[in-house]
Amino acid sequence: MHSMTEKEKMLSGQSYFARDPELLLLHKNCKKILFEFNSITSDNFETRTNLLNNLFEKVEDGVWIESPFYCDYGINISIGKNTFINFNCVFIDNNKIEIGSNVLIGPGVHFYTPSHPVKSKERVKSNGQYITNALPIKVGNNVWIGGNSSICQGVKIGSNTTIGAGSLVLSDIPDGVLAYGNPCKVIKKL
Repeated sequence: MHSMTEKEKMLSGQSYFARDPELLLLHKNCKKILFEFNSITSDNFETRTNLLNNLFEKVEDGVWIESPFYCDYGINISIGKNTFINFNCVFIDNNKIEIGSNVLIGPGVHFYTPSHPVKSKERVKSNGQYITNALPIKVGNNVWIGGNSSICQGVKIGSNTTIGAGSLVLSDIPDGVLAYGNPCKVIKKL
């Protein structure tokens, strides 16, 4: 039985060391691809598509991401067909972020898979390392997430749901509802 790598710990939801050499290399590779992606014009469709295919775990046909776009690793992101992601979106993909098909994501939407202990004594080890854990985020099909919303770790958003602009999504949202607010709450069935 081998001991888990920091990457394996990260993806399993366990506490891990974020400055592990393997994770730093993945992070640096992601930043190189993002630098190129965010530097080219939108009419250079083929190059943009190739860069996304090299960056993400999976990207299906018809996906469009406006620049600038930011993420930590890229390899933990899957995006379904015909999904549109507006500019200034941030995907902190320390764990899996799965976006369904036909999803609209407004400008400035942030996805946060990592978290840290609330108490500082639990958050920072004596050697200066900080404790991090990450949980996946999943968004169903035909979802619209309004601008400047934040989707936090471990959250699942059901299919055919609309999240109003500026929402802080801290817990699961079911299929086929309108939800918004801080914290985000179901307002009505659609």
